[in-house]
Amino acid sequence: MGLVVETLSMRNWRNFGERSIDLSPGMTVLCGHNAVGKTNTVEALQMLTAGASFRKPKPAQLVREECDHARIEARLTGDGRVVDVACDVENQRKRFTRNGKRCVAADLSDSLMSVLFNPDDLSFVKRGASYRREELDDFGRQANRGFAKVLAAYGRSIEQRNRLLKSEHVDFALLDAWDASVALGGATLLVARVRLFERLRAHISRIYEEISEGERLDCTYESSLGQDLSGMSRDEVCDLFAARLAEGRDDDLRRQQTLVGPHRDDLTFTIDGRDARAFGSQGQQRAVVLAWKMAEVELAQEIVGERPLLLLDDVMSELDERRRSAMCRFVQNGIQTVITTTNLGYFPQELLDDAKVVEIDG
Repeated sequence: MGLVVETLSMRNWRNFGERSIDLSPGMTVLCGHNAVGKTNTVEALQMLTAGASFRKPKPAQLVREECDHARIEARLTGDGRVVDVACDVENQRKRFTRNGKRCVAADLSDSLMSVLFNPDDLSFVKRGASYRREELDDFGRQANRGFAKVLAAYGRSIEQRNRLLKSEHVDFALLDAWDASVALGGATLLVARVRLFERLRAHISRIYEEISEGERLDCTYESSLGQDLSGMSRDEVCDLFAARLAEGRDDDLRRQQTLVGPHRDDLTFTIDGRDARAFGSQGQQRAVVLAWKMAEVELAQEIVGERPLLLLDDVMSELDERRRSAMCRFVQNGIQTVITTTNLGYFPQELLDDAKVVEIDG
């Protein structure tokens, strides 16, 4: 079964003074009016599993007004293990611990991964490419520590190369060196990202067909290098990337930024051969992201051998009845799930009978 969150405690976290919540190993429904702290609770759970928040807040924003310190902690249990994880926020900094010992944020997903689905994700298909890249990379960070390191190293290389491109007098020997560094780091990232995407795609296509009455969804990784990278080795991708950097150097110098690479790539979706972004209905586009999130849950279990914590923040009201039913069926498959809602009427009674309902009153 793996680890599940047994309890969550919050002190001076966002709008909470003191609050402790016992969670079900199955489904916990956090019910309450808007602006009472349901999303803040989900954010705390994400922080203690993924090591980050989807809101990307400054540390000071996490601390209750007129307080100088906030703390969240969770007890994880399962398979005869007990793991206590905590995050303290003070002096504009976050400090994480696991079983009382200092750790970095990336260590937390080693204990328990999480998958978050919130209303912003419903525009996944229509938003900019960076949003889709971040979704894939955020999953990769949790699933594999090496992925996080490669992604961070590539980001630093691109930052340095762009800084050089903006110099008043460009040192071309130094630019050659950064081109080599960017090509190697980018190739390493691309191979890891494309392999992860290929594994995820198999789950997404199958799940979408199941929840959309046989419609076919195809997902494609669109590389700015202008070539299908599937099956290519790191050395082959590195050579291709280096060639593209050389070809585009004049444009890069004129624009003062690196115009090709994994930081410029995108993911595209077609439904029965038609571009989902241009021609997909709102319902179809939302079904794509629903299938994506379900696929992340399945692939997480495949990669790490344990099911992740599924966090659904106020999305049931945004889905139509058919897709709400699909989500309800999915969470009944032994996945620990925390759902926020303002209305219990979105859930079938038999699901609520097996769930733990917690009133959040702020």
